[in-house]
Amino acid sequence: MTAQTLAPYRRIVVKIGSALLVDRETGLRRAWLESLAADVARLAKAGHEIMLVSSGAIALGRSVLKLQPKPLRLDESQAAAAVGQIVLARVYSEVLGVHGLEAGQILLTLGDTEERRRYLNARATIGTLLSFGAIPVINENDTVATAEIRYGDNDRLAARVATMMSADLLILLSDIDGLYTAPPAHNPDAVHIAHVAAITPQIEAMAGAAASHLSRGGMKTKIDAGKIATGAGAAMIVTAGNRMSPLAAIEAGERATFFAPAGSAVNSRKRWIAGHLNTLGRLTVDAGAVDALSRGRSLLPAGVRAVHGSFARGDTICVEDESGREIARGLVAYDAADARAIAGCRSSDVERILGYAPRAAMIHRDDLVLSPARRAEGLAADLAQDWESDHA
Repeated sequence: MTAQTLAPYRRIVVKIGSALLVDRETGLRRAWLESLAADVARLAKAGHEIMLVSSGAIALGRSVLKLQPKPLRLDESQAAAAVGQIVLARVYSEVLGVHGLEAGQILLTLGDTEERRRYLNARATIGTLLSFGAIPVINENDTVATAEIRYGDNDRLAARVATMMSADLLILLSDIDGLYTAPPAHNPDAVHIAHVAAITPQIEAMAGAAASHLSRGGMKTKIDAGKIATGAGAAMIVTAGNRMSPLAAIEAGERATFFAPAGSAVNSRKRWIAGHLNTLGRLTVDAGAVDALSRGRSLLPAGVRAVHGSFARGDTICVEDESGREIARGLVAYDAADARAIAGCRSSDVERILGYAPRAAMIHRDDLVLSPARRAEGLAADLAQDWESDHA
């Protein structure tokens, strides 16, 4: 990391974990938050657009309500969030207001980013706040979210916001200073990784579990977030946020892991598809289909080996190779029952099997987005092919 790390990035999303914002014994870490607000103000003055995705509502609510340090029931969590959101919004307004910045609170539920119309509405609201020079402070609406309809962690929510807003950079401020070859708390020989060119299965295998009693996430959720963000063309930085002025610390070269964006960005509709957190099914495809998808072709029924899950036409599903590795996501053209009926069949046989004129593909290429790792592999293959052609 260098002193100018953040300079090229015009639009930045910063995710703040609960453990950074709230001390279990003393409550809000106000001095730390004030130092972060000074960082944000400095970047905003330099022309950057900053969005904050902030955890902490439940943790703050627990502190205000003096709840015992034990797992909360759903209704208790929602009550704590209701109290904590008010405190969180007030504090952000105060610490940003010192620098002449207005804070705008945005509370999202999973449907706000998974359903296309609501996604566009949320994007328009946040975009308008940015145009006014305000700082959007975004959190999951924990007062109504349940296990079935939640993001699950703010790392992935932050990545979803980054893709929705076409951000250039996602910064995850955490309780660890980046990615290691193994969880450092359990392996003293773990080595820090400063740069990740692409999120491969080997990189995913390095992720561990949550490191903090206040966190719902861990390195695995940060890798998941990275797949979403880098796949949409954004870079990502994971670093320890417990330092004062944590954004300035990144610029000063403090230890962090930089995740490079995928080789090619995708359009806004495909960013929405790629960023889905709640996919409803999976298709397992053969090697020939993997190759065809990597070359920009549609997924035909003949290449499908297995169909998993219950989904309807138009739902977002995953496409996996026969080893179980996700290679793409897309909007499926058939209901699950019909997809199972025609899996492995030639296109010429589909009408006879289903009794109606078939659609052109199981997933059309316009409705399909390759995973970041697969896009990177495809780009490398294209470059190698170009080199061979130039030197033939």
